[in-house]
Amino acid sequence: MVAAIERTAPQPGVGEGELLARAQKLTPLFAERAVVHDRDGTVAFENFQDLFDAGLLSLTVPVTLGGHGAGARMTSRVLGAVAQADPSTALILIMHYIQHFVMARSSEYPPRLARKLARDSVEAGALINTLRVEPALGSPSRGGLPETVARRTETGWRLTGHKIYSTGAPILKWYSVWARTDEDESRVGMFLVPAGLPGTRILETWDHLGLRASGSHDVIFEDVVIPLDYEIVLRQPAAWRVQDPTQALVHGVFVGAIYDGIAQAARDWIVDFLKTRTPSSLGAPLSTLPRAQEILGGIEAKLQINARLIDSAARDFDEGIVPTSAESNIIKLTVTNNAVAAVEDALSLSSNHGLSRSNPLERHYRDVLCGRVHTPQDDATRIAAGRLALGL
Repeated sequence: MVAAIERTAPQPGVGEGELLARAQKLTPLFAERAVVHDRDGTVAFENFQDLFDAGLLSLTVPVTLGGHGAGARMTSRVLGAVAQADPSTALILIMHYIQHFVMARSSEYPPRLARKLARDSVEAGALINTLRVEPALGSPSRGGLPETVARRTETGWRLTGHKIYSTGAPILKWYSVWARTDEDESRVGMFLVPAGLPGTRILETWDHLGLRASGSHDVIFEDVVIPLDYEIVLRQPAAWRVQDPTQALVHGVFVGAIYDGIAQAARDWIVDFLKTRTPSSLGAPLSTLPRAQEILGGIEAKLQINARLIDSAARDFDEGIVPTSAESNIIKLTVTNNAVAAVEDALSLSSNHGLSRSNPLERHYRDVLCGRVHTPQDDATRIAAGRLALGL
């Protein structure tokens, strides 16, 4: 089922400070809802209505197409704020933001389709995500051809395949589907598919440890017909082996901002816990213990490093200095591992309290662990960096 988001007029010309303030204004409500949606494993449709009403679903849509045209720095800040409250909402949002951010900077993306998607986002709050992962293939970042096949006919492309980990599946209006053609020499690329077409099914398979409210279900395509001009980009398989630096940057910085946001929420909770928890055996708050102060200082150090990495990489990109793909991947690796370690440190100070379902730290820990499996994975990043250093 595709969400029905009520239409309101776009609000062009809004300053960056105002946009961030709008996101921060929504976060207390998002945090309150996150408890219920995490427990039930349901997408927070109402959060996206609020984001639409605040003009934030068109954050990365170009100004010329009715959006706000936000750069990498502003986008990472908004994502970080939302992630502190509800990282599942932030995960769906990042996928949508990346699509518009990249298509606005791509010479390959068909302008007509970019305009269509931008208009749909600005006027109707329509969300989009790329569906790439498959049961047999796994993540395409490690190579291999997709089993999803697009067959060209006189009436349109006919798409058949099975996608997994399709973040936001219940609320998306558009899919960008990774598939291969049935030609003698298969080409591989993306096809734009409207959600809800005949032959499309969502299997509610997502029952995960973390990010439970992200709706990352399976999507099945059975001979789904799309127009011939809904082909986004097709290349020979070998042409996809070189990672696009802009794609690497947004996945490194934007993904990093989400997991850093989770760690910041955990930090805020443990600070309050240390200040207010007064064991009778101690007769003073836990915050008075040097051990607690030292571990909290370590958390602060990790988060300060994250803030510097995310902000400087995003600022450089906005100023025209594009990091290499290897550098962006290392930023993601460093930020997400710092985030996991920071939450683990917070748990070490909280004892049983932090693992109770009645406290948010337990949920923050489950959510932040997803950073370790989020593409690009650590092993692939380290191997690539090692090979680069060795000149291989």
